[in-house]
Amino acid sequence: MTEMPYSIGEGPATRVSLSLPEGTAEAIRQRVGKREFSAFITAAVERELRGQILDEYLADYERRKGAISATEQDRARQVFDEVFAEEGGWPVAS
Repeated sequence: MTEMPYSIGEGPATRVSLSLPEGTAEAIRQRVGKREFSAFITAAVERELRGQILDEYLADYERRKGAISATEQDRARQVFDEVFAEEGGWPVAS
């Protein structure tokens, strides 16, 4: 894996091509307006990345230490969200 020059949520904006079903795109426009469309997509993608990174950490923990209960997983997600909301930072996926 190559090292990224920026962490998630950092760096200048870059244009990317994105294809969505028209119904999805219209639902986003109606919810947030045309001017906030990109911000909405960015926030959704960052939430998904954060979830995937946490899933990777939990899977790694389970490989090393054993199964984690649903309650423990929920608590880990809560702590993860609190810590990174406070610090404004992102963990690096392994």
